[in-house]
Amino acid sequence: MAAIFLANGFLTGAWAPQIPVFLTRLDISKFTLGLLILLFGAGAVTAMSWCGHLISRHGSRTVLRWFGLVGSLGLLVVALAPNVPLAAIAMFIFGGSIGGMDVAMNANAVTVERRLSRAIMSSSHGFWSLGGFAGGALGGIAIQNYGHLAHAAVVTALAFAMIAVAVRYLIAEDRPRHGSSAVAGHRKFALPGNPMVYLVGLMALLTMISEGAVLDWAALYLQQELGTDLAIAGLAYAAFSGVMAVMRFVGDGVRNRFGAVTTLRVSAIVAAAGMLVAGLAPSPWLAIAAFAFCGFGIANMVPILFSAGGNQEGMSSGTGMSVVTTMGYSGILVAPSAIGFVAEHSSFGPIFVALSGLLVIVFLMAGLAHRAEFAPDAAPAE
Repeated sequence: MAAIFLANGFLTGAWAPQIPVFLTRLDISKFTLGLLILLFGAGAVTAMSWCGHLISRHGSRTVLRWFGLVGSLGLLVVALAPNVPLAAIAMFIFGGSIGGMDVAMNANAVTVERRLSRAIMSSSHGFWSLGGFAGGALGGIAIQNYGHLAHAAVVTALAFAMIAVAVRYLIAEDRPRHGSSAVAGHRKFALPGNPMVYLVGLMALLTMISEGAVLDWAALYLQQELGTDLAIAGLAYAAFSGVMAVMRFVGDGVRNRFGAVTTLRVSAIVAAAGMLVAGLAPSPWLAIAAFAFCGFGIANMVPILFSAGGNQEGMSSGTGMSVVTTMGYSGILVAPSAIGFVAEHSSFGPIFVALSGLLVIVFLMAGLAHRAEFAPDAAPAE
């Protein structure tokens, strides 16, 4: 499972330093770039909305194999796209494969948490962040020295190899039989009736808007507004992901000791402070440090919210996870084009300042994540 999270993060992180090249290579505006990134989010949300049903029919291991192997090719296809129409198709497919892979791997992690009655989600996401750090840190340097196509080809080969090997060792959960009860429990378009899962999804939405903004726009912010080169600009997301990785590897212990709600509250206010400083930073190095501090806070927010979504009363982990991840990734669907439009007429600095306010809202709502606690009497029956 760790290798799957690592590969997903590596592909996502490797995309970040490709963005400035993507902008100049296709000779497009920031707003058009935002629309193309919007298609990445649209692909992700489309796949995520189907994943709960696919996992219930085929199991998370099979779904991971489908989406993971296709996803490993996505960055190379985007890098090869010669014009905007083909780039749009490539972005939709890339986003769909990454998004479907995301739901399946997180649903599998929730199953493991239930069996162990303790948190492992943060450590799993730690491998995702480690992959993001490697992809972002090495990407800018590789592109600057060897070109964007060579970089995409190497990323594709490494990700494909990791995923192909890792899926053989994943635990396959029991697949439900297709009797009447199974069909009733897994209708394609049935929405959960418990409103709490949607509130948790809203917190994931606000958190992932902020995380996605760093992924999609931090490198461009440093390059165009703070005057640094591509190699240094790529360090913004690398620092963000690197600190997230470290914090996520210790996050399960922190969460098990202090509780999910307290951990979420402290994390949200730290992330808000980091995002605020990044938006006000007068120099690229201060901005990079601020994005790293923001990663320190955001690190355990998404894992806690995913655990809370996957442990809601009256629904399977796959159903709850599908709702929360779909809502969360809707931030990646809506935010890029909106940020691109605002940046066309303003600058990125005020945008990052505004995003810090969204993280304050998550701080105020943190008590709703109590289902991520692992009290003995809350352990789900098998």
